[in-house]
Amino acid sequence: MARNLSKTKVPMPVQDPHTRNRNFSEVALGYTEGMAVEEALRCLGCKHKPCISGCPVAIDIPAFIEEIAQGRFEEAFRVINQASALPAVCGRVCPQETQCEQLCVRGLKGEPVAIGRLERFAADWYREHACALPPVPVPNGHRVAVVGAGPGGLTAAGELARMGYAVTVFEALHLPGGVLSYGIPEFRLPKDIVMAEVNALTRLGVEVMLNTVIGKTLTIDELLEYGFEAVFIASGAGLPRFMGIPGESLKGVYSANEYLTRINLMKAYEENSLTPILRGRHAAVVGGGNVAMDAARCAKRLGAGDVSIIYRRGFEELPARREEVHHAQEEGIVFHFQTNPVQILGDDRGWVRSLECIKMALGEPDASGRRRPIEQPGSNYELAADVVIMALGTSSNPLIRLTTPGLDTDKWGGIMVNGPEGLTSREKVFAGGDVVTGSATVILAMGAGKDAAKAIDRMIRGASK
Repeated sequence: MARNLSKTKVPMPVQDPHTRNRNFSEVALGYTEGMAVEEALRCLGCKHKPCISGCPVAIDIPAFIEEIAQGRFEEAFRVINQASALPAVCGRVCPQETQCEQLCVRGLKGEPVAIGRLERFAADWYREHACALPPVPVPNGHRVAVVGAGPGGLTAAGELARMGYAVTVFEALHLPGGVLSYGIPEFRLPKDIVMAEVNALTRLGVEVMLNTVIGKTLTIDELLEYGFEAVFIASGAGLPRFMGIPGESLKGVYSANEYLTRINLMKAYEENSLTPILRGRHAAVVGGGNVAMDAARCAKRLGAGDVSIIYRRGFEELPARREEVHHAQEEGIVFHFQTNPVQILGDDRGWVRSLECIKMALGEPDASGRRRPIEQPGSNYELAADVVIMALGTSSNPLIRLTTPGLDTDKWGGIMVNGPEGLTSREKVFAGGDVVTGSATVILAMGAGKDAAKAIDRMIRGASK
């Protein structure tokens, strides 16, 4: 079979920018079968498979791509599913450009193979064609509790269920998915995709208990007392951060966490939604990560005429995925680089009126490797804003650590673990994902969940001998 030697990826079909910035339908439309085969034929099937080492869950990437190239789409999905519990999610939101695709040999003289787009295609094709369900594992008689139904918790649950464990996932919210449900907008990750992935896990026997706040409804110690032989904490990092500048208490100021939760989980964008949200004319989003892009693009879809992203460094330092930045620019989002807010100004009713900003210059690199922003005295100016959204990162909720004696945490409140396997200072208690690392990516949380599941299995099997 002849390989496709094109130096560029098969383009991803997308909605027109001026249409999509007024709706919440998915932006990327997905490959057709023909497009997928054409892109798969760009893969050289390298002997040493460098792309696999860039995947936190170690998918056999050349193997599933070759199945697509041969037109065996169901087999491609099954290869992916051996390593990943959430392939349709990862194909959409995983930063492949800095992981597997970064190591692709085709990227040396052109664009790498579109690994993420092909993963999405295989997962979507399998779901749409209702192929045979995987067999239910034989129970091994052991029970494990997972705290949090986000990507890390769901991955650990899926891995353990395949080994025969009876797994119960405890989720604080009324829907599973964690950040996949409350944090990532519908236009990037449709919620029916998330629910399909969760349903696939429940068919394996995973039980999901919603509206259960561990640390309040039940404690970690109570879970162990009730017969669970191990607990994996994957409660994420949902506690928002603010700048501490004047005016943050004004009406119209949101954390990105609250803003996106109202939109994504509560569907505040629907006309008949019971969840209120301010639909401003001038929205300003402070931050430069993927969450900032999501918040800005949501504000545009809610009808804001002007949407600005305020970022204290330059374009090259933006931590957001380049694809998300590109989509935001196409949709009319304006970027104010090397700019930082110093105060939020209000009117006599206590509502946001404008944002006072100061220009920044980039100095020497700081501990993160990025150049340190330095204020430029006398460069202050006002930016029109009636909605201000702070997208400055998050930290873990202190509830679990405050109700679990002997659980060591770091100075930021993250749970401390002993190595990649996720064992905490408490016997039989493991942790992984954002609750350990702070706010990071979906796929890194999944990798932590997978590693912890293996460690839990070794611990329980060793104890039962």
